[in-house]
Amino acid sequence: MNGPPPAAPPGTPEEQPIRLEGFGERDLYQRREKIYTRFVGGFFQRLRFFTGWPLLAGYFLVPWLQWGERQAVLFDLPARQFHIFGVTFWPQDFWLLGWLLIIAAFALFTFTTLVGRIWCGYTCPQTVWTAIFMWIEQFAEGERHQRIRLDQAPLSLRKVGRRFLKHGMWLTVALLTGLTFVGYFTPIRELAPDLITLDATPWAIFWVLFFTAATYGNAGWMREQVCIYMCPYARFQSAMFDRDTLIVSYDAARGEPRGARKRGAKPEALGDCIDCTMCVQVCPTGIDIRNGLQYECIGCAHCIDACNQVMDRMGYAQGLIRYTTENELAGGRSHWLRGRSVGYGIALLVMCLAFGYAVLVRSDVEVDVLRERGDLYQRVAGDGIANQYRLRVLNKTQRSITLTLEARSTVPLTVSRTTPVVLSPAELLDLPLLLTAPADALPGSNMPVTIRVCEAASGRCDEERTSFLGPAP
Repeated sequence: MNGPPPAAPPGTPEEQPIRLEGFGERDLYQRREKIYTRFVGGFFQRLRFFTGWPLLAGYFLVPWLQWGERQAVLFDLPARQFHIFGVTFWPQDFWLLGWLLIIAAFALFTFTTLVGRIWCGYTCPQTVWTAIFMWIEQFAEGERHQRIRLDQAPLSLRKVGRRFLKHGMWLTVALLTGLTFVGYFTPIRELAPDLITLDATPWAIFWVLFFTAATYGNAGWMREQVCIYMCPYARFQSAMFDRDTLIVSYDAARGEPRGARKRGAKPEALGDCIDCTMCVQVCPTGIDIRNGLQYECIGCAHCIDACNQVMDRMGYAQGLIRYTTENELAGGRSHWLRGRSVGYGIALLVMCLAFGYAVLVRSDVEVDVLRERGDLYQRVAGDGIANQYRLRVLNKTQRSITLTLEARSTVPLTVSRTTPVVLSPAELLDLPLLLTAPADALPGSNMPVTIRVCEAASGRCDEERTSFLGPAP
């Protein structure tokens, strides 16, 4: 007979915290602890400035640009027209958007395999807007230690005033963000004054307020929670990492064991890390990079700049925390050209070239030929057979074009409309089309026919294939 089962640990399985090596115990249901980040400058923060701010300026300024008589970039959903400077895309071009999303995915895979989460650390909108809100917080409430004391202080007129300034600036930036985003879908030169005078449509007001609240909540309150829990990229990034991926790493062989010491001193028993925790204090996600690679790390390099400054003050070499690879940390060499990176790069290059070619040869005219309902064919005077069609032609440009029609087949066909057709900008023309052929010349009851629509100015033609029906032999 078997003995009694071993005693179960106290608490139910749901109550057991998860233990991670190097991290202690972590409760998945623990309350969020507010992160007080310390401001840090340095090379990588200047690099973030020159990568993030141009994108930010472009986001806010592009909707105000004009292209002729319309907004340069406007996604006009009611009219189903998507204007990007001189090019107009229609729902018929939706396949290009799918292609573009696939290219973006492969670009993400390629750069992540090579240089880790560079998108998250430097150009992700969540990172850029969070940085703006953190700068506002520092401007309104002071440095890290001042913000900690302010939160712990009792309610006072000074505390209310600083909080009012911070949240007022947050809401201003959030409102400008929401207005700009909606301005990509509604002409912003009309939307802005309509919002000021409260003449905007209810839907426009709703979406501006919605994106204002989303920006205020994500960048002001949730911050790292968006990166850690809401963004799926943090979860599947490890599938694209290998030992040659460039990541932010702590050189434990050089830094351990840690310990405090006087400036300029270098005890024999200690490594270069003086355990100042500056790398933790500047981290926007609140992690300790010395515990190794963690999915919360967004690769922003705050800890690198902070550690380099500490090393300079101590008289040590920089690079205790740096961009490196696992192979380099182990004393080996990194390999930039490897199967995964080369495969992703080739696939990305091929898709970009194919996408560029598809955009360049994209037709300015959309042609669709439909058979009219009713009789399959008609007999006409002179022993002829006629078929009726509906020809739908869409002018996908913002200029007037002149088109000529032609029908091609193995037998001569007569087209009911021989005069050129003029289409206004973005006009969809629906017109009847009658094709007639001699009955004795038909090869059978079903003859393939090609309808050619050619632009008179450029000579470019678009074709649509259909069938010409006649009596059975």
